[in-house]
Parts: sequence; structure tokens; C-alpha cells
Amino acid sequence: MFIKEQGFKNEFDEKDEGALHLVLFADGLPAAAGRLLRGNGETTFVIGRVAVLEKYRGQGLGRIVVEILEKEAKKLGGEHIGLSAQCRVRKFYEKMGYAAQGGTYLDEFCEHVYMHKELA
Repeated sequence: MFIKEQGFKNEFDEKDEGALHLVLFADGLPAAAGRLLRGNGETTFVIGRVAVLEKYRGQGLGRIVVEILEKEAKKLGGEHIGLSAQCRVRKFYEKMGYAAQGGTYLDEFCEHVYMHKELA
């Protein structure tokens, strides 16, 4: 549903198989999701595909997804974590300690910015 809402076409990619996937359920339905990938280097991880169904937005599920994935990265030896954020949700990630690096770019015709955080 999220892919359709956002107008994206590429729901799956070659990274899915090696990723840790997280799904949060509410009312017996999948309400939020995200994935964690190993980045460049032993201590770098990447969060991706964070999505919350419209019905469940504003309830803190996106924050929970990101926090759980950060904890998993730490368990695996992560010291750095990054993500590609849609520009419209940049402030959400800034509140969670992420900082933008570089300029904006298009991903499936949607403006994104790369963001990074040091895991303490």
C-alpha cells in the first residue's frame, strides 16, 4: 500500500535478501516496517524502507522502527548508521539525531537526502 501511495515502482531489490526486516503490527495488521543493511565497512549500517501506513502515522511507530533497527545495528558492532530520507521527513530524522550530508537527489522522482548518525 505504501509503495502505491508514494508512487514508487521498485518495491523489492537485490538488497532485500541480505537485510534484516522489521514489521510492526497494530490491530492485527502490518502498520510499520523498515530494514537494516550492512553498509561500507564493518561498523557501518544503513536503515532503509521505513514506512508507516497512513492510518497509523503520528503514533510514534516510525520512531520505534528506527530505534529498534539502531539497536540491532549496535548488537552487530555498528558504530555508524545512515539512511536515505525523503526530504519531507528530514526533520523527523533530525529529531532522532541524524544529520544531512551532501545535497538532495532524486530516488524514483522523489527528493531525498542522505543522513548519518554516530551510534553511541
